[in-house]
Amino acid sequence: MTVATAHRRRMIAAMILTYMMFGVLLNSVGTVILQSIQGFGIDKAQASILEAFKDLPIAVVSFLTASLLPRLGYRRSMMIGLGLVLVACALMPLLAAFWMTKALFIATGVAFALVKVSVYSSIGLLTEGKQAHASLTSIIEGWFMVGVLAGYWIFAWFIDPQSPGDPVWLDVYWLLAGIAAVILALLAGARLDERAARDGHAAAESFLDMFRLIALPLVAAFLASAFLYVLIEQSVGTWLPTFNREILHLPAKMSVQAASIFAVSLALGRLAAGLALRRVPWHGLLIGCVLAMAALVLLALPLARGAQAQAQMTWMSAPLAAFVFPLIGLFMAPIYPAINSVVLSSLPKSRHAAMTGLIVVFSALGGTTGSFITGQLFAHIGGGGAFYLSLLPMALLVLAIAALRRQSARAEAAALAAAA
Repeated sequence: MTVATAHRRRMIAAMILTYMMFGVLLNSVGTVILQSIQGFGIDKAQASILEAFKDLPIAVVSFLTASLLPRLGYRRSMMIGLGLVLVACALMPLLAAFWMTKALFIATGVAFALVKVSVYSSIGLLTEGKQAHASLTSIIEGWFMVGVLAGYWIFAWFIDPQSPGDPVWLDVYWLLAGIAAVILALLAGARLDERAARDGHAAAESFLDMFRLIALPLVAAFLASAFLYVLIEQSVGTWLPTFNREILHLPAKMSVQAASIFAVSLALGRLAAGLALRRVPWHGLLIGCVLAMAALVLLALPLARGAQAQAQMTWMSAPLAAFVFPLIGLFMAPIYPAINSVVLSSLPKSRHAAMTGLIVVFSALGGTTGSFITGQLFAHIGGGGAFYLSLLPMALLVLAIAALRRQSARAEAAALAAAA
């Protein structure tokens, strides 16, 4: 094994572990909402803003710094992000207050903005060709979902089933701070050749390039698809523990654990999609997935209507909806990495940071919008009605994917004509 190959593998491993760490933190919002309601005495309307404390910093920081990161360095940016969450996690159990929960998610949002732009831009530096790019993108996103899955069980492990609001659950953040320190050490020993990322644009030009990219029909269609997808995913993922607790009447600890089925579905779906996309056109697969998502909503939610509270709820006696509805993740899974790879692999490496900045901004806005709307709907019409209304953005997503297909084909034809 050459030194270059060893550093490449170490860098990929560090990127995967970093993404897993943020998978745990970013998708802990639903669990933290549930625990804040029970432990800090927060109502649903107040709790619904937690997603914004995470997503708005992601959007703002990505927009302002994406063009600067090639100069700062992608590996160094990842280390800065991990350092931020290490400090925030260490402070959580020490301060134990709802305002510190907000501060944690602000730090997590700022850090993830640095990490996601860096990771997605680094993929282009570590791969050659669209197939290799799509493969590594799917692998990293798949491991992100493994982190999401692990997060449900890690947080559930620290919740006292006899006293769900007991602040002992905050001890989970000592573990997360330790994991961040280990990944930081791994990144410190990795090397990444970033010269190709610095070619092309100066920082100011790269910032303007984000606006130039928005004007491209291909990018506009992609951003609409990304916004709608993340709106749907975050609305389901963030509020699923509360749905399990209040609509299906599962115990608090079991509500969090049952939500992990959604993460398992997303992880398996992305791994399976990596194989399927080699044989099936991406647009056909994705439209089929959205239609299957809508069908599952119409199948699963009626099963939740008859759920009754039980004195001793077990996995054997839990409502069927607790197992069926989270399977929507199987069909959500392929959409996000596929559309990201389509747009990034169509652009030169020097524009990947600017494009990734746009990806992160619109993903964050979609996540915040989805969580906030769903939280308000939960409070006013109940969880079942809130999830039924996810059918509307699903219909719009089908239209957006169809538009992305058309623009992708036109961009490819234009590129071939220019080469000829």
